[in-house]
Amino acid sequence: MGGMTRPTPPQVAIIGAGPAGLMAAEVLSAAGVNVHVYDAMPSVGRKFLLAGLGGLNLTHAEPLEYFVQRYAERSEACAAWLNAFGPQAVRDWAQGLGIDTFVGSSQRIFPTDMKAAPLLRAWLHRLRHPTQGMPVTFHMRHRWNGQLQKSTAFDLGFDTPNGTHTAHADAVVLALGGGSWAKLGSDGAWQPWLKAAGVDVAPLRPANCGFDVQGRAGTDGSATTGWSAHLASQFAGTPLKSVALSFTDTAGHSFQRKGEFVVTATGVEGNLVYAASALLRDDIERHGHGHATLHLDLKPDFTAERVLAEVKHPRGSRSLSSHLKSRLSLTALHLALLHEVLSKEAMNDPAQLAAAIKHLPITLTATRPIDEAISSAGGVRLEALTDALMSTALPGVFVAGEMLDWEAPTGGYLLTACLASGRLAGQGASEFLSK
Repeated sequence: MGGMTRPTPPQVAIIGAGPAGLMAAEVLSAAGVNVHVYDAMPSVGRKFLLAGLGGLNLTHAEPLEYFVQRYAERSEACAAWLNAFGPQAVRDWAQGLGIDTFVGSSQRIFPTDMKAAPLLRAWLHRLRHPTQGMPVTFHMRHRWNGQLQKSTAFDLGFDTPNGTHTAHADAVVLALGGGSWAKLGSDGAWQPWLKAAGVDVAPLRPANCGFDVQGRAGTDGSATTGWSAHLASQFAGTPLKSVALSFTDTAGHSFQRKGEFVVTATGVEGNLVYAASALLRDDIERHGHGHATLHLDLKPDFTAERVLAEVKHPRGSRSLSSHLKSRLSLTALHLALLHEVLSKEAMNDPAQLAAAIKHLPITLTATRPIDEAISSAGGVRLEALTDALMSTALPGVFVAGEMLDWEAPTGGYLLTACLASGRLAGQGASEFLSK
């Protein structure tokens, strides 16, 4: 035997067991790398499972040229990831795990059974017991404490129920998520640590988020926050369906879409609001004036002329609310929203009332806290990374998923880009180790 020893495979530490971290693990495991995945939570993919409770939206069926545009100012960078691993690749990958998918009515793509758990189970099984490559080792309840020292290898520090643990790795993939859903692990605690190490980090901000509305002026003339007590107590949690939302920001970018959202105790949230949230948030922030006004069309299928004609229609002895209900199918919530904006006099002026039904101004004053948001914007700036997502300040450290400075609307765009960036970071780490 001549005393020859087999070379030990290189070791990579992946911090964060969400979709991006797991995809990096899959790539590295297949390349014969010894992969160790660390996560602060007791089990893998907590946020992924919760996101999938209402039906796991894997990706979206629209053509790739439109798909990549959903990433706004990061479209070009994200397109490079998605050209290598796009929506069809996600479907093929799920299929490889035994999970069939279908295209829903909104072009969103879901597993046939709608569930996240079977996919995650199959994925973890394959990572732990691959047909080829190295099995992935998982270390749960290991919370990274920011220690990231490099001598010959990286020394990483973790806080665990059994005290502090130090791990060694030849390369590191950071996939700790953004700043939303802290209770599921993505608390943004990594920001100061990476900044201190010289990595350029853009502040984390809420994305796909709800907003607080500006209330009526108080007795002293100052604006309050939130709906009137009547609307908040009667309608918080009620969806508003088949309305159109339009908004043009001060830079001239416009949004207009029909859909639904939910009235909350202090404002608005839900799909239609999330779709416009980046524009609304940026406009509130941009000028320091702290507000942005959107407009609602409560009867988008009716022309303004028809709405006016129906409002003007003689109502006899009927109350205004029953008249509007019978002529325009306006609900109690529609009326409550109109009352929030219009004075009693304006409510009784057909021209003003009809105009408000078609173009109701709702002024927003602030995003809801980041921890309530579906996702976050900001993070490690792509300009601080190579094309393979390696930190230029920390060679051998790769970053993936929502830690990166990009954002996308809901609809499968977030998850697809997390998977694609995880795959790219895994490939980058593999290439780094082979040099």
